Amino acid sequence: MISKKILVITEVKHINGLTTELDKIGDITYLNSPSFNQVKKIINNYDAIFTNPNKSKIYIGKALLESSKKIKVVCTASTGLNHIDVNFLKSKKIKIISLTKKKNITKNISSTAEMALALTMSSLRNVVSSANSVLKGQWDYTQHIGRQFNSLTVGIIGYGRLGKMYANYCKALGAKIIVYDPFKKTINKNFSLIKNVNSLYKKADIISLHIHLNQNNYNMINLKNLNLMKSNVLLVNTSRGEIINEEDTITFLKKNSRAKLATDVIANEILGKNKSPLIRYAKRSKQIIITPHIGGMTVEAQEIAYMGVAILLKKFFS
Repeated sequence: MISKKILVITEVKHINGLTTELDKIGDITYLNSPSFNQVKKIINNYDAIFTNPNKSKIYIGKALLESSKKIKVVCTASTGLNHIDVNFLKSKKIKIISLTKKKNITKNISSTAEMALALTMSSLRNVVSSANSVLKGQWDYTQHIGRQFNSLTVGIIGYGRLGKMYANYCKALGAKIIVYDPFKKTINKNFSLIKNVNSLYKKADIISLHIHLNQNNYNMINLKNLNLMKSNVLLVNTSRGEIINEEDTITFLKKNSRAKLATDVIANEILGKNKSPLIRYAKRSKQIIITPHIGGMTVEAQEIAYMGVAILLKKFFS
């Protein structure tokens, strides 16, 4: 039997047991952080690509795979697929293995919901700016007065696995919870299900996004919707950057000096990080906290996610 050749284009050797599991599948080539051209030159030698969007420079689509005759599967240790041209892969009959619908694997991964809470608390209490001020020799609380959680209303868009977790965390801190999810008819009796998302925009002090990116919610947070929000709203995004119109968000922040954005994602992460308007604005404004897509990057979450898709890849080839 001819061994399957798998190209791993994301860092995995730090994940306990993963390389052992991958090596059982076939002949593995490990490239920690390759360029597009590096992968393009050798891609025709492989049956599978193993990836993850968090640190990748590679968009997996037509430019990479148009001439490939050997690739049978793209395996990604993620629930999101915005680093993959799904329609093109379907046209090429290339299988996608992901965690998008694998609830039996993801049910124990709480890291991204915890990250959403960390971003929320850091923004409410001005943790980043106050810590930086100390390093500059300052010791003045008056520039860093925050908000108390149990006096606030948290609006949650998306009540799936992560939205539920985040809601429970916020409720434990005493906040009032309102939820918008058009696919849910009932939720936790301690929370309020809002039928019109515009109502959530108007009522919430904090708005946290917990939805998968699709064509219906691309740029869902735009100037029209931002202008419905409170002038001191905190917007939290651990979903995908493309859900927020970044230029519109900057326009809103400039007009509302007490409004804030705390995000773990930006639009066009794979190809456009260096041109990000949010990163540019964050360099001169205390209204934005940006972290480098670390929501799922905990020891525990990585082991569950990467090992989970590795097992699925092994089943695919067997």
